[in-house]
Amino acid sequence: MISEKVRTFLKENHHAVLTTFRANGGAQMSIVLCGLYKDGVAFTTPADRAKLANLKRNQRCSLLVAQPDWWGYVVMEGQARIMSPENTNAGELIQALRDVFVACSGSEHPNWKEYDQAVQDERRSVVIIEPESIYSPTP
Repeated sequence: MISEKVRTFLKENHHAVLTTFRANGGAQMSIVLCGLYKDGVAFTTPADRAKLANLKRNQRCSLLVAQPDWWGYVVMEGQARIMSPENTNAGELIQALRDVFVACSGSEHPNWKEYDQAVQDERRSVVIIEPESIYSPTP
């Protein structure tokens, strides 16, 4: 469960570093933009990214969400849930992609039709981190 203090922090901060794990166990880190979504924090990613391949193999991950100056942050550790063209119907996936866009940017896209086509062309997935533990020196 995400506390109200952490929710407030996550609503105001969207820059994050995601840690996933390669097949050999090594860490792989990615910079992502994220936002609150349902019971977790979400971002989108194209189909051809290492982070998505790693999460399909091993859902365990960590997400560090930081303030722009890096002095405040929240770390969430947990399991990733993936909504992809392979496991989610097209209408549900497009709506989730739109919702995550708004959660990450704080605004509507100026042309949803164009956005929908771009995310379909990239075969984007929504990744939702459902935290099992949260720690932070900030909130």
